[in-house]
Amino acid sequence: PVKQTPPPKDLCLSPPQSPRATSGRLKGAIDKSSKPGISPKSRATPQQTARSLRLGDEVPDFIAAATGMPGHNRLMHWHSWIEGSWAMLCSHPADYTPVCTTELGRLADLLPEFLKRGVKVAAVSCNDVETHEGWIKDITATAFCQSGQVDYPIIADSSRAIAEQYGMIDPDERSAEGLPMTCRAVFIIGPDKRLKLSLLYPATTGRNFTEILRAIDSLQLTAKHNVATPVDWKRKDKCMVVPTLTDEEAIRKGLYFEVIKVPSNKRYIRLTADPS
Repeated sequence: PVKQTPPPKDLCLSPPQSPRATSGRLKGAIDKSSKPGISPKSRATPQQTARSLRLGDEVPDFIAAATGMPGHNRLMHWHSWIEGSWAMLCSHPADYTPVCTTELGRLADLLPEFLKRGVKVAAVSCNDVETHEGWIKDITATAFCQSGQVDYPIIADSSRAIAEQYGMIDPDERSAEGLPMTCRAVFIIGPDKRLKLSLLYPATTGRNFTEILRAIDSLQLTAKHNVATPVDWKRKDKCMVVPTLTDEEAIRKGLYFEVIKVPSNKRYIRLTADPS
């Protein structure tokens, strides 16, 4: 047997393949045929590269160190952690950067709103856990973090393995060491572990998490009901009956609607009350 040594704390590992692939020190084995951090079952084929993650795809699995995780190695098994829940993964180019600091402070304050919607939140940045922990002290000391605490995990991705698999690399941004940096990506993942929404921002543009919450409200509503949400929609506003339902089918489902008249005389804009 090959003696195993503890991995660096920011090393991404492949998820366990079987009980035989575990040891007393570390549950999980490195799959030498794939990139570190990528689950074999989620490995991309030549036709499904890192930049082709599409809506409806099962998101790649990984094991990586993260703040707030228990145990010596502080490992998070991504698919196990989000099991049965909605989740949001948001990426950050690097620790100790100004825009990221404001974003993570705001996200910390809004965390109760995400949890109220049953959404688990995690961030990922291209540094190790120790650097993340030092950065958190700065985040919580600013006016952007009124709660004074960061209660969601920040995942370590120094190797950029997760960033590459999720297609988060910004082609125009490099670190001081010349390494590629991630863009500001947002992935909303459903309880089925499939991608429901993705957003990509350049490194120079901060995100609006209030808008992301609004989008989550729409995703969760439309996952349960045959409706779509119009521009600027928010909870309790009127929705639209989806075009795939006939008038009769909509009424049978309790979606009583108002048809908006347009010059074409087509009945495609049908407003209905928020069914939730």
